[in-house]
Amino acid sequence: MLSRRRFLVLGGTALAGAAGTGLYAWRVEPHWVELVRRRMPLEHLPAELVGRTLLHVSDIHVGPRVDSAFLVRALWEAHDELAPDFVSVSGDFVSYRSAKEYRELARVLKHLPRGRLATVAALGNHDYGFGWRDLGVADQVSSVVADAGAVVLRNETVVANGLQFVGLGDLWSPEFGRFGERARHQLGHPSHADATTAHQPDGRVDADAALKVVAPDKPTIVLAHNPDAQDLPIWDGIRGWVLAGHTHGGQVKPPFLPAPLLPVRNKRYSAGAFDVGPGRTLYINRGLGHLIRVRFNVRPEITLFTLERAPLRASI
Repeated sequence: MLSRRRFLVLGGTALAGAAGTGLYAWRVEPHWVELVRRRMPLEHLPAELVGRTLLHVSDIHVGPRVDSAFLVRALWEAHDELAPDFVSVSGDFVSYRSAKEYRELARVLKHLPRGRLATVAALGNHDYGFGWRDLGVADQVSSVVADAGAVVLRNETVVANGLQFVGLGDLWSPEFGRFGERARHQLGHPSHADATTAHQPDGRVDADAALKVVAPDKPTIVLAHNPDAQDLPIWDGIRGWVLAGHTHGGQVKPPFLPAPLLPVRNKRYSAGAFDVGPGRTLYINRGLGHLIRVRFNVRPEITLFTLERAPLRASI
């Protein structure tokens, strides 16, 4: 039987441990960036690109909840120490509240690493403003990102120094198209009446149409912010890698348990690599920023891929 003194000691130890864990999750881990190094096998990769590097950044969330000094430091260190050949950013540049975010984003992106061969980006749901539906906000964010030296792809493709990059509009945005409407409805979000055809009001194609014109004989990297897009029937014939973000890895992952909060329908899409073939790999970056300043067992991430040639296999 526990004595009163022993009970108080154990209780105090437990309280101190809980307080220490909370302080760590609030003050330490949200700013403790992990550099993840991975290989990226690609079919049709030219010999001169073998061994080149691709830096993947996601979810910086410039805004009131993320310390801009932390973002600047993380981006600058990645540029200074890694000197990547290609840079890709898979969306959520801002947590939009007002036009102030444009000015702050421009200041932060002065330190965005530039690829020696190419820098490309796609947008995330927060880059479309309130309710993820404001194309005016998306245009402003795109302009700031382009001024920082990145090619912003919104249901578009570019071939840059031997790599074929495809950037999709965000799944929850008006730009994604009819399959995005279905995904929004399934999660209880309001729909967009103007996002039901293959062509957007400004003449751009939707995500489905954008993937249909991807060249099958080039090494391909698709930027698609929300990993749930991977489960839609739009990927026939697309081989290569899909780079995503959006989940933040759940931000909190108790040991031996799944992350309790994931903003995706497919709960296996938390973080890391997934074989979604044939010939296609999904990689979900845990992101640099956050929506709530807490991380536990889910450090913020910058990913450095090393390109290598994958053997050609027949399409199924």
